Amino acid sequence: MPVIHVVAAVVRNGERLLLCQRPEGKRHAGLWEFPGGKVLDGESFADAARREMIEELGVHARTVAGELGRFQDEGSEFLIHFLQVEIDGEPIAHEHQAIGWFLPEPAGRLALAPADRRFVDSLLGRDP
Repeated sequence: MPVIHVVAAVVRNGERLLLCQRPEGKRHAGLWEFPGGKVLDGESFADAARREMIEELGVHARTVAGELGRFQDEGSEFLIHFLQVEIDGEPIAHEHQAIGWFLPEPAGRLALAPADRRFVDSLLGRDP
C-alpha cells in the first residue's frame, strides 16, 4: 500500500492545544484531531501546513517548525506528521463541526482520531 503523507498542525495558545472535530461523512467523523490534511505532490510539509491553516481555519501560519512525531493511521495508507505551527488570527471552523482549545490532560480524554490519540498520549508521557 503506498504511503500518503498528511500534516497535522500542533497549534498552541499558551498551554492549550487547538483541536478540531471531524465533519460527518469523512473518515473518523465526529472524532477530534489536530487540523491539517494531505500533502500535495511537490509540496513541502511546511507549505502543506500553511495551505491547510488557510483552507480549514482561515488563519496564516506564522511559523512551521520541526516534526514533533509521526504516526500511521491504522488501517489506511495515511502517515500523519505532527508539526509545530504558530498562527496569526483567530481560527474559524470552515471544514470541521467544532474547534476548541484544550489543555493536554483534558485533550487526552476527548474522542480523538487514532493517530491523534497516539500523539496526545506521547505528549502526556503515556506509551503511544
